[in-house]
Amino acid sequence: MKIICVGLNYHAHIQESNQEILPVEPVLFIKPDSAILHNDKNQFYIPDFTSDVHYEAEIVVRIDKMGKNIAERFAHRYYKEITTGLDLTARDLQTELRKKGLPWEISKSFDNSAVIGNFVPKEKYGKEVTNLNFHLDKNAETVQRANTSEMIHTIDQIIAYASRFFTLKTGDLIFTGTPAGVGRIDIGDCLKGYIEEDELFNIQVC
Repeated sequence: MKIICVGLNYHAHIQESNQEILPVEPVLFIKPDSAILHNDKNQFYIPDFTSDVHYEAEIVVRIDKMGKNIAERFAHRYYKEITTGLDLTARDLQTELRKKGLPWEISKSFDNSAVIGNFVPKEKYGKEVTNLNFHLDKNAETVQRANTSEMIHTIDQIIAYASRFFTLKTGDLIFTGTPAGVGRIDIGDCLKGYIEEDELFNIQVC
C-alpha cells in the first residue's frame, strides 16, 4: 500500500506558509507504508535527526477497491471510511533542503510521520464529506480547526487526479491537506484528532 498526500489544499494554510502559489491541480507527494503510526501505538518519538517537528492535521480516506483513471463523478465509490491523521514534518530539514533546491521527501516521509486515527464510515455523520468539521487539540487546546468545504480541491477531485498517475489499490491512504494552524510539537505534548466531536486519535509525544 501507499500513502498519497496533498499539499497546499487550504487557502489559509497557503497564506501562513508564505507561499505565493495557488495550485490549479492537487499538489501530490508520497509517503511509504513505514511512515504509518496507528492510533493504537499511541506514542510518537521525535527522531534524532530533527529538532523542529510540526503537526499538520488532515482528513484521511482509505481506498477500498482498485481504480485507475477514475472519473470525478465516480470517485465516491472508491472509499467508505474516513478518519483524521497527522502529516508530521521535520520542518528544519524541509527548510534546509528547499533553500538548496533539493527534494524534501526525508522531511515528510520518515518512519512514523503519518499518524492514522481510527476509521469510521463516511455516512456516520449524515452529510456529504464536502461539509465535515474536524479539529486538532494540543494539550487540550484547539490549534487547528476547519471544514472540508474549505478545501481547494475536494476529496473526489483528489482521487480522480491521483488515479491518473497512480493505480489506486485497496488499503491505500490519501491525506487530503492541512488547514491553517500548523505548529511545533515537543516531548510531553498530547495530540488529539477529531471529526465533528468524535476523538479518532490520541498521541503522546516522547
